[in-house]
Amino acid sequence: MKELLEKIEAEMAAFAKDAAAQVENGNKAAGTRARKASLEIEKKMKEFRKASLEESKK
Repeated sequence: MKELLEKIEAEMAAFAKDAAAQVENGNKAAGTRARKASLEIEKKMKEFRKASLEESKK
C-alpha cells in the first residue's frame, strides 16, 4: 500500500506541474498531459480504496 501511495503522490506532482503550466503559460500540451495524469490518478485512487478496505477488514 505504501508503494501505491508513492505512485499517487508522483502522479499528483506531475499533474500539478502540467496544470500550472497550462493555466499560467497557456501551454496546450501541458493541458493534455494534465488530463492524462488526472485519469491515472483516478485509477490509482480506486486501487487505493480497494486496498484500504482490505486493510480495514484485517
